[in-house]
Amino acid sequence: MNRITVYERANFEGLSREFTCDVPDLHELDFGDCIASLKVVGQPWIAYADPKYEGELHAFEEGEYPSVGRPNSFSSLRLVHHDLWDPQITLYEYPNFQGACKVVTEETNLAYGYFNDRVASHVVQRGVWLLYQHPGRGGWHCLAWPGERLADYKPELNFQARLSHLRPLRPGQPL
Repeated sequence: MNRITVYERANFEGLSREFTCDVPDLHELDFGDCIASLKVVGQPWIAYADPKYEGELHAFEEGEYPSVGRPNSFSSLRLVHHDLWDPQITLYEYPNFQGACKVVTEETNLAYGYFNDRVASHVVQRGVWLLYQHPGRGGWHCLAWPGERLADYKPELNFQARLSHLRPLRPGQPL
């Protein structure tokens, strides 16, 4: 079973709650904006700063997190239900899927190649992808979901062709 256990203090201390399905508003369960550590079993979870899966997001793959990057800032949780095996995304140099293209199937640092800061659109064939503004998983980031066809980064992501790093979420091993 896929699950996330969240704790109000670092190092898995204090009050805790376990979830096995999406939680659109942690405040309704008296656990909003208080998560400082967590454990994930199975598929990844996405934690959002705002209720209803909005605002800044953080992805947590299977494992233990004795401290989270932004403690006390999560208001909703979403389980990734998608098939994460054999990921694939196609990047395009220009908006509307035009210009040179690059098919990516694994974590890639674009800073070392032609496509650094030149991607303007994409199509996700398989998997869920984290897209980062800077090399080494740095800067602003967003998620790209299976089947997504994002025609222009500028108005839709405010990335303005500044994609430098991307990686697929890793599948978990549920019990």
